[in-house]
Amino acid sequence: MEVKDNVFTRQFEAEVNGNIYAIEYSVQERKLFLTKIYQPEGAEDDTVINDMLKQILETAEEKRLRVMPIHPKVVTFFKKNPGYKDMLPPGIRI
Repeated sequence: MEVKDNVFTRQFEAEVNGNIYAIEYSVQERKLFLTKIYQPEGAEDDTVINDMLKQILETAEEKRLRVMPIHPKVVTFFKKNPGYKDMLPPGIRI
């Protein structure tokens, strides 16, 4: 799966089995805010979203960005994957 950064719409996008998944973001002061998740109706499985988040966090780490999880699914991802908690800004606990 390839995650593309659509700078114009400020979304990370991936196409899986003909369905488009997207995670909306905003960048402010060296922080990446993950604000919304768009997935096809009936797609209850979060494995695609989790795989997308892993690739997004790798990219953010390369760019030395901190990550602010705003969407509840992103917060849940951070809770389930404590290895990424060091990417949170100082003072933010999940």
